[in-house]
Amino acid sequence: MFERFSRSWGLIKASAGVLAKDKELLVFPLLSAICTLIVAAAFLLPAFGLGALDGLREGGMSATAYALAFLFYLVQYFVIFFFNSALVGAAMIRLDGGDPTVRDGLRIAGSKAMPILGYAAIAATVGMVLRAIQERAGFLGRIVAGLIGVAWTLASFLVVPVLVSRDIGPLDAVKESALLLKKTWGENLIGQGGVGLVFAFIFFALIIAGAAAIVAVAMTGSGVLIGLVVAVVIAALLLAALVQAALSGIYSAALYRYAMGAGDSEGFDAQLLGQAFRVK
Repeated sequence: MFERFSRSWGLIKASAGVLAKDKELLVFPLLSAICTLIVAAAFLLPAFGLGALDGLREGGMSATAYALAFLFYLVQYFVIFFFNSALVGAAMIRLDGGDPTVRDGLRIAGSKAMPILGYAAIAATVGMVLRAIQERAGFLGRIVAGLIGVAWTLASFLVVPVLVSRDIGPLDAVKESALLLKKTWGENLIGQGGVGLVFAFIFFALIIAGAAAIVAVAMTGSGVLIGLVVAVVIAALLLAALVQAALSGIYSAALYRYAMGAGDSEGFDAQLLGQAFRVK
């Protein structure tokens, strides 16, 4: 456990070193979060107003609800993958020794808009299939859907770096991601699990510290002070989430370069990456 955490922390520090040189990379997860909230509001508010989701209360979904759900998944995934592609593209420029800008990342993502849309359609289809399994097969369906979801997450781990780096379609990108993962994965995916593990501790610490601070200021009876502390805690949690998203994108870019035999990436060394994905 300690060794795994140590490796995870090493990857966090390496990714953070890249992020420290290009703090503007935080803009991409921020834009992604804002746009996904806008998309959610644009879909959910009219859906509630038109009663398209009424079937959910009765344990089922109408054909209209399924169509809206698929469209919602499609747009949301496109937004997420678009800004993730921008982040990964900019990170790859830095890992190659360049000095990327936000415009560089958006330009790269824009040039891959159609493959990203295709990948979003695939992901939306997978999401709808998993939802249907969960709804129609009860408890067993939730287990099956969970296992399929894990398999999909693993298979698609490197899809965005593949799409950014190569001129191929979304299906081929998914296939290549799965092949690269099969070729270079170890006992655990430090890139996802490790970064997640470290940030789980960070979020836990922030929540505990924030709760203690809120309780302390609540004793003063000052509404302004309580509101200020709550705002600071929320801002800290949001900042941590943005940093985690940026670090994960940077790591996935470095990992793809390693899997493709590109050698050391700036801020990373091959041994550190090799410990995360040991070649079988």
